[in-house]
Amino acid sequence: MARFYRLAAYLICVSLFCLPVSALAAPLEEETPITLTAPSAILLEAQTGAVIFEKNADEARPAASVTKLMTLLIVLEKLDEGGISLEDKVIISPAAASQTGSQAFLDAHSAYPLKDLLKATIIASANDAAVALAEYIAGTEESFASFMNERAKEMDLINTHYINCTGLPAEGQYTCARDVAAISREITKHPVYFTFSSTWLDHLTHPSGRVTDLTNTNRLVRFYQDCDGLKTGSTNEAKYCLSATAQRNGIRLIAVVLGVPQSQTRFDEARAMMDYGFANYALVPVGSKGDLTGKQVKVTMGARDAVDGALGSGLSLLLRSGQQKNLTVETRLPESVPAPVKAGDPLGTAVVLLSGQPIAELPVVAAQDVRLPGLLEGFMRLMENWK
Repeated sequence: MARFYRLAAYLICVSLFCLPVSALAAPLEEETPITLTAPSAILLEAQTGAVIFEKNADEARPAASVTKLMTLLIVLEKLDEGGISLEDKVIISPAAASQTGSQAFLDAHSAYPLKDLLKATIIASANDAAVALAEYIAGTEESFASFMNERAKEMDLINTHYINCTGLPAEGQYTCARDVAAISREITKHPVYFTFSSTWLDHLTHPSGRVTDLTNTNRLVRFYQDCDGLKTGSTNEAKYCLSATAQRNGIRLIAVVLGVPQSQTRFDEARAMMDYGFANYALVPVGSKGDLTGKQVKVTMGARDAVDGALGSGLSLLLRSGQQKNLTVETRLPESVPAPVKAGDPLGTAVVLLSGQPIAELPVVAAQDVRLPGLLEGFMRLMENWK
């Protein structure tokens, strides 16, 4: 019984799938159902933000280049807003060109298409490309880090703080698995990201004609079915980290693994997490906004006798395989409403039940207008009712 109520509370929060991951209820699985050596991990479904299971998901820790997910999210959002373009030319500063660690070996003072810098950051985790993007948007990397922290605040990421845009070791820079998952989920809403993230091998042609090969740091893109992102990271402090995503049979999963001591372990454990999710869960559409409920409400003193009920919002639920057959919807509407009625006016609710127990509610609204009758029309209807 306790497990049922845990499920009910969880699914009610799933109905509010526009909320950030950090605002959702406890995960569906009370215990980690598979063996994980990672000190911190989380598995969630991307559309709803529903957490399947987690392990120390709120533990603040360094995440190395997984930090670049926020850098990328800001760039992707700026592209969507139209403030920047993939065709923009970005001049590489000496500070950007001198970055250590993973690099695209950019030439200082040369102009690169923003598209190439985005590609190098996503595929090869290039620190120089990431800093060049940050400087292009905010002027300096320090100013861009302020943008990152402001965006984290907007997303309610309470266990995250940024000092730089690359994830290179810096005192006071940290995040957690839950926050990484939230950022990853936002990134999956940007199709241009997948143009690059699903690529295994590519190259960057410099303005001088020199060519740098780019190999995706996320091995799962090549070696795990349907994996098409997101980001790896490793430093001595953070150890080996990974946020990975794959989409299969209409469901997109995100697996975050932080702080494992061996590189291959992060891939193995993320793979096992997603295998478990795909094998045991399904995304079940309950209804879409505007769907007719098949029920009508009588309209008194209206130009028509009744108005159709329609769903005022949509809902999808993440359910264990086999639970769908126990899912029903009960429409609760008043006997009548007075005219006039406007399309979208609230009428009642559609209660979603699992095994007969309510777990979520959707608003039911009027599907069409029902006006007051004209004078002659009203007289005729009055005469009809008189009979």
